[in-house]
Amino acid sequence: MLESLVSKYNIAGPRYTSYPTVPYWNNETFSLKNWKTSLIQSVNESNLKEGVSLYIHLPFCESLCTFCGCNKRITKQHSVESPYINAVLKEWQLYLELFDEKPVIKELHLGGGTPTFFSPDNLKHLILKILETSELAIGYEFSFEGHPNNTTREHLQALFDVGFRRVSYGVQDYNETVQKAIHRIQPFENVKKATELAREIGYTSVGHDIIFGLPFQTLKHVEETILKTKELLPDRLAFYSYAHVPWIKGNGQRGFNDSDLPSAKLKRSQYELGKDLLAQVGYEEIGMDHFALSTDSLYKSMENGDLHRNFMGYTASKTQAMIGLGVSSISDSWYGFSQNVKDIDSYYKLLNDNVIPVYRGHILNEEDLIIRKHILNLMCKFETTWTKDSLYFNELPEALIQLKEMEKDELLKISNNKIEVTLKGRPFVRNVCMAFDVLLQRKQPDTQLFSMTV
Repeated sequence: MLESLVSKYNIAGPRYTSYPTVPYWNNETFSLKNWKTSLIQSVNESNLKEGVSLYIHLPFCESLCTFCGCNKRITKQHSVESPYINAVLKEWQLYLELFDEKPVIKELHLGGGTPTFFSPDNLKHLILKILETSELAIGYEFSFEGHPNNTTREHLQALFDVGFRRVSYGVQDYNETVQKAIHRIQPFENVKKATELAREIGYTSVGHDIIFGLPFQTLKHVEETILKTKELLPDRLAFYSYAHVPWIKGNGQRGFNDSDLPSAKLKRSQYELGKDLLAQVGYEEIGMDHFALSTDSLYKSMENGDLHRNFMGYTASKTQAMIGLGVSSISDSWYGFSQNVKDIDSYYKLLNDNVIPVYRGHILNEEDLIIRKHILNLMCKFETTWTKDSLYFNELPEALIQLKEMEKDELLKISNNKIEVTLKGRPFVRNVCMAFDVLLQRKQPDTQLFSMTV
């Protein structure tokens, strides 16, 4: 039965870290001016409520991992650190000039690239400068992505000293053959050391990222990786499917042949096995592809109905506004999205000209906002509701007709003004969201834009 469902629903589809998805942004009607207007409105509202999120993209890596879909620049020259940090602080200053009051920061996340490419002193300097020009919300949360091979005690201590309490490590898979294929060699001992150091210093949440569907990966590899993970018992886990999109990422994802990748059937078996093993250990499934112990804030957020999803994935608390700093970063005002230029030289040039380095974006209309709420509900709560007066949109009847087949397959339940995704249907939640995605339904892409849903 599972095999037939995988075959039936394994199609290319968005991961829905935003709606509209990036390929459907209306860049023609977008401008830096209307982006600024939407952000000012949102920050003013957010300061009075939950505060804002801040994402900082640190793109440098010393070597290329062939599974990675992030914007990165490969270099061993650490002289790039200070100029880049100065540029990020310049960008932050340009945003500060838009606001009448200091932003209240609820969440701050360092992503990459490899944030721990940067020295502890440079990272601490970056955060202290931002804290000088902002306020902190009650219950704020700072987090960063660490590479197990180069995250030192000094990195962990420096960031702990300026408020960080959560760190996530990219593990992917512990098998040596798989690691060689994705060019990510890191022994279990390195992950163990980095995890234990974080806890020794006082970090309250340590996360691991594990990927299934990698080249040469077998069921046995997934089992062995999760059994090793059990020894360290990270507070939360991202256990997600490798997104093979070489047509977007170029040579970075062509370090192996397509024939080396597991089939869709094997990928789904890897996921089901991993999910069962994680449940035995005590992990609760959170949204899509995420798991947490009941003591972690992500689980508590799900229980309280506060779970949120944005370009950083699932977060424990919702903020209406998210400001992205650094090359390729995406910002979200709730009313609009913007993305920075992806090239570092262009990023520097625009900042030298005192221009916020945005190159594309989308301002949401009323219909966009309604669909966005439905998709967030489905991704975070596995259900959504509507009435004629609230969250109704003209093409809803067509969406419900599309979903009838999934209802027959017991993947969801449709009742009066409500859809509930069943436990059986959770692995197919992206497919459910696609029925609500009116922009996708109106214009199917001419070429493959998205990874496969299974």
